[in-house]
Amino acid sequence: MSGSAHYWAVVPAAGSGRRMGADVPKQFLPLGNQTVLEHSLEILWQSIDLKGMVLVSAGHPALASIQERHSRYRLLRAAGGQARCHSVLNGLQALSAKAAADDWVLVHDAVRPCVRQQDLHRLLDYLGDHPVGGLLGFPACDTIKRADEQQQVYATVDRRGLWHAYTPQMFRYGLLQQALAGALADGYEVTDEASAVEHAGHRPLLVQGHADNIKITHPADLPLAEFYLRQQGRL
Repeated sequence: MSGSAHYWAVVPAAGSGRRMGADVPKQFLPLGNQTVLEHSLEILWQSIDLKGMVLVSAGHPALASIQERHSRYRLLRAAGGQARCHSVLNGLQALSAKAAADDWVLVHDAVRPCVRQQDLHRLLDYLGDHPVGGLLGFPACDTIKRADEQQQVYATVDRRGLWHAYTPQMFRYGLLQQALAGALADGYEVTDEASAVEHAGHRPLLVQGHADNIKITHPADLPLAEFYLRQQGRL
């Protein structure tokens, strides 16, 4: 990596969190003395020498107070898009006058507050000289079943080589922007940044992190996240 390359972060936080069944989007739910989103933002600021961060979100009353509490950081804002991939592309566009093509961008889910500082450092170390970039993940440990539309099993999938894809996912700014725009133009279903980069013909590197880097999706995930944060000494 060029010595002049900087690190930026994009945090998509525009989801409605319907599966959570709460009155507010899950990223704004309380987790200890902060919101889920704030835990996710702070671990990035504290672990990485970021040149800046883009928070991509639809309007919400909590945003003003969150931005005020994070005023000491270089926090930019961008509008949410139709889907996560559009939100990420909006976030990248917000950096167009600031980030160089070979700068690194880390895209991190707003609802993954438990990512560990050591895993973030590991990601940066492993990808420092990588030509493409990569993502945190964890090898699949459970037996994997493939089901039909009636939820009947019709195949047991060999789990060797299968990984759970986590975030952050870290790629060169120019490469990621082109890959996302190209995938959307092709009508390709972009499930994460790595899938867009793969669609563009590249092979991202998987970097093993810890399994407690959970994505808060269902009500039971919130107390589990609190347990993990207490284990890490962050609550």
